[in-house]
Amino acid sequence: MKKINIFLLMVGLLLGTAGCADWLSEDEAPKMTYDYYGTEQGVDAAVAAAYSFLRWGCGGERYDVLTELGTDLFTAGSDGNNKTSFNGYGTQLNPENSILSELWENHYKGISDANIAMDQIRQSDMSESKKMTSLGEMLFIRSFLYFELVQQFGKVPLVTEGSFEIRTDFKRAAIADIYKQIITDLRTAVEYLPEKVDESQKGKATSYAASHLLAKVYLTRGSAVTDVRGQQTTDMDSVLYFAENVIKNSPYRLQKNFADLWDINNMGNSEVIFAVQFTSNPIFNEDGNTFHLYWLPVYDDEAGMERDIFYGRPYKRYCPTDKVLFNLYDRKNDSRFYKSFRWAYMSNYAKTIPIWEQLEDKGEIYFTPDPSKGQIAGKKKFEVGDTAIYYTIEKTGFKKNSIEMKKLRANKSYTYYPYEVHDSKHYPTLIKHMAPNRSSVAEKASSREWVRMRLGETYLIAAEAAGRKGDFDLAAQYINVIRERAAWADGETKTAQYWEVEGGDINDMNSTYDDIKVTAAELSTGDFVSFMLDERGRELLGEICRWEDLVRTEKFYEWVKKYNSEAEAAIKPYHKLRPIPQTHIDRLDPVGPIEEEQNEGYY
Repeated sequence: MKKINIFLLMVGLLLGTAGCADWLSEDEAPKMTYDYYGTEQGVDAAVAAAYSFLRWGCGGERYDVLTELGTDLFTAGSDGNNKTSFNGYGTQLNPENSILSELWENHYKGISDANIAMDQIRQSDMSESKKMTSLGEMLFIRSFLYFELVQQFGKVPLVTEGSFEIRTDFKRAAIADIYKQIITDLRTAVEYLPEKVDESQKGKATSYAASHLLAKVYLTRGSAVTDVRGQQTTDMDSVLYFAENVIKNSPYRLQKNFADLWDINNMGNSEVIFAVQFTSNPIFNEDGNTFHLYWLPVYDDEAGMERDIFYGRPYKRYCPTDKVLFNLYDRKNDSRFYKSFRWAYMSNYAKTIPIWEQLEDKGEIYFTPDPSKGQIAGKKKFEVGDTAIYYTIEKTGFKKNSIEMKKLRANKSYTYYPYEVHDSKHYPTLIKHMAPNRSSVAEKASSREWVRMRLGETYLIAAEAAGRKGDFDLAAQYINVIRERAAWADGETKTAQYWEVEGGDINDMNSTYDDIKVTAAELSTGDFVSFMLDERGRELLGEICRWEDLVRTEKFYEWVKKYNSEAEAAIKPYHKLRPIPQTHIDRLDPVGPIEEEQNEGYY
């Protein structure tokens, strides 16, 4: 039995030792034996393999489905197989769901490998400093995996020791016990991990990454009011302690311009605390990062357009809700709204560029080119490089297929999408995950890093803890650090929508910070938790965390039902937890009563 498990572990090492950093591409396969696993080189290989389990979430429609679909901020696009289950909360969200089974399997494999590796590290003859660093990394990874499991499933088996024997008696631990273990592990990781790593170790966890994660874990546990997570009265103090450790002591700094965060040439920037790494080498990239596929509408069948690497492959999975478009932001003064989306597509295909011509509907002429407006019959409407598609949230007052709407759109040189024409195939593109560095148009596996922690979130974690403690002055201070970056800066050229849609002055080059900064008085007199949840939405829109934020703050059922019309009919309070995979329950021996093994609502 030991040989079988060692073989499986070595397979994991071989699959996991490749990435964009040197430490992820070391080839030690010929030397791997049980004894080798206890050496320094073997430990390095084991650590690299453990990191690979963090890749699972973005290697297909996986953690994005679990955290962004079926929330208050995103609803389903026209395509995909997960709409009914995870957006509509239908009966397909059940113990047989493959995404949940894969999540469970991946995370417990990672936990098992980390446990076995830690046993070997403790018994090895490596230096104490090397042991501490390696143990810190394994504790960090195990904690990360357990944190995702407990947020998705609630009670799960808690396994902290390595074993080479097959077990079938795993019982689910209390949620409070799981959080206690995660916190214990992360506090040790903060102590053991280095404060920084050199470029060759890019992508490895640091003490500050562990501090950020620990602050978020404390915040999640301490946010509970009716849920039982083992919350302690000191949780918010702990959140502040570890979040401020990152803010005040770490080398990380906010990017000056919010838009720079999404620049593919700016990966690993000063704001990134921890990111899952990938490589452009397809041999080692496994499934890669595929998030770039899912946020795009149809664009390649529009006049003057064809599919290309820059604009991406439009899988049409997620589109923003009306809450995002109309209620979440101060669109005029908070630049994050317009900087988070693509609003215009430039023509890249000459063959389908349209000409100005007379148009009719059911025999009635509704448009004739007007030369005084530059509309010359028979002439091209635009050239390659000009605007071919333009989205706006502007409401025209016309129905989608009315003659009035057709007249309005016909007068534009480009394909015009005001709000009434938006649908599940046509909507603004969230650009945060775009990967224009792929090798071909058809390539799905991108090498874009998956940012799991950035300093912008750390400030919001600290702000929420301060406000929950009643220190609204400190909360406002931290929020305003983020708001100052969110504002249009002095001298910055604003988007055209600033004056075309939002009522601004075309010549205004002044900062809008004074218009969006918050005060302690404002925070103390309103619903602070709701404010922070929306502020996280503004800053972290589409960054693979929303469903967990809604559940953490106990707003999940209320807000999804209110803001996501496709979820309204079927969503129930018990959907705050996912069903335990049937594949796990089927392996149990002995198996307990179903109410002991499965979450409420799924049996």
